[in-house]
Parts: sequence; C-alpha cells; structure tokens
Amino acid sequence: PFMHRHLPLEEIPRKVRELGYDWIELSPRGDFLEWFKAPRVFPDRIKAVKQALRAENVGIASLLPMYRWASNDETERQAAVRHWKRAIEIAVELEVDTMNSEFGRGPHPDKGSCYCCHTGSMIEACEDAWWRSMEELVPIFEREGINLHVEPHPEDWCETIQPALDIIRTVNSSRVKFLYCAPHTFYFGDDTVAMLRESADVLAHVHVGDTFNHKASSGLRYIVNPPGSTARVHQHLNIGQGEVPWDDFFGTLHEIGFDGVMTACVFAWEEKADESGRFMRSEMQRYIDKFWGKK
Repeated sequence: PFMHRHLPLEEIPRKVRELGYDWIELSPRGDFLEWFKAPRVFPDRIKAVKQALRAENVGIASLLPMYRWASNDETERQAAVRHWKRAIEIAVELEVDTMNSEFGRGPHPDKGSCYCCHTGSMIEACEDAWWRSMEELVPIFEREGINLHVEPHPEDWCETIQPALDIIRTVNSSRVKFLYCAPHTFYFGDDTVAMLRESADVLAHVHVGDTFNHKASSGLRYIVNPPGSTARVHQHLNIGQGEVPWDDFFGTLHEIGFDGVMTACVFAWEEKADESGRFMRSEMQRYIDKFWGKK
C-alpha cells in the first residue's frame, strides 16, 4: 500500500480490503518501519494494527524494512543490524512469517561519501559489509522461523539476477530466498523465461509492475537530458503500460511451480491510487486464472 501511505496505519487494512486484497506487503512508512531509521513501534501501536487487521480479516503477507545493512560505514551497518533485529521482533509480535528487502546501497551520501555501484566503486566493500550483517541476522531468521526474501535493485551493490541468485544460494539457508521484481526486468536481462527458470530453486516472491525497456530503441526509450547524462530510468507501472512480456512472466511462473508471494508493486499513479490498485488486483487474477485455472 505504498501509494496509500498518507493514510493512518490503522486505516490501511480497510483500504486494501476495499480494493479487493486479502493481504498486505507493508512497505516503509514513517509511523512504523521508517526508511533507514529505528522502527517507530510500541505496544499500543502493535495492538492497534492487530485490531485493524482482525476487523477487516486482512493479513500481513510480508514486512518490508529498508536499512543500510550493506554500508561500509561500520557505524551505519551496526545501526542497520540493530534495526533489523527489532523489525524481526515486530514480525514475531504480529505473527508475520515473511520479510523482504533489497541488497542495499553504500553509506548515506549526506556523510560525503561518493557511491555509484554501476561504475564498480565500493561494490566489494558493500558486499563484504552485507555478508557481515547476514552472519548476524540469518541465525535469528532461522531461530524465529522468519523467511527473508531479497531482491537486487537498480543502484544497489547487487542489481542483477546474477550474482544475486548465486549469493542467495551461497547463504545456504532455507529461510533466505530470491525476490524477482518484474519492473526491474530489463536491468536483469532480456529473456524473462530464461531468468525465471534460472531462479526457480530459490524464487519465493515476485513484485508485479510494468516498465519500459530502457535499453530499447538505441537506448532512447526514455529521453534524458542533457545529452550524455548517466541517469538511468526505471518505473513501476500498471500491467500493460510498459514492455514486460506478461504471458511469459505468468506462464513461466506456472511452469516452474511458483506458489509464493505475489505483490502488486506500482508507484507511478499516486493521484489514481485506488484505480491502480483495483486494476492490478483484477489483472493479476486474470493471468492467474489463465495459467493456473479458475477456482
């Protein structure tokens, strides 16, 4: 419900029920799991969230924290691990068994450190920091019975399907799996079928949203000024507004036996958030019925 984050937290379950959903992937928001900062969560807030969920018969499919667990600034990294530990406690309190996040970026730019992962700067240091964080956190996920689904993201130290898949396999925990974000398809590669097949053994979560192929039309699918700019654009659109091959996407998910979390993940239409939410719910169901069969 990212496009509805202006609503009070206790009203989110009512809103997602109104839009036709039974489950929430709860993304960062200032009054709960804030971006990069300590959770703003206390007993009364937990109680209120539980009551709101019960009232609408809505569940939390996944909690989405975003902390700087891959920062090579050790102070930032340690703070991120503390925040993760508290977020895991919150998941347990809410009886949520899944969390998802991104591989993460370098130190906060306000500290004056330059970070630009696609040029190769600091990738090794950030990967090393991420592994140190995982050494602390994976045993906690395993002990608490919480699943962690990780996605490579544009501008993270890991932003492509490889090495993301092999890194997750190297973690070698049944609790740590891969999240395939469809709006990042063209950062991953060009063959949706092959990429989903390659990820089948660790795939547990998909984000559904459309995007344009930023590499198409001689790199001119998006026009960015001034000429020579190194900016790269990606977007999270409604299904059908971009170039993700949706028959390939859903058809291959069915082929590989996918039975994980599927999240409507559109950010582009805050002024039409309700319309977008209803459309995505309907369109995702249409593809599910097409490939899995109606129930």
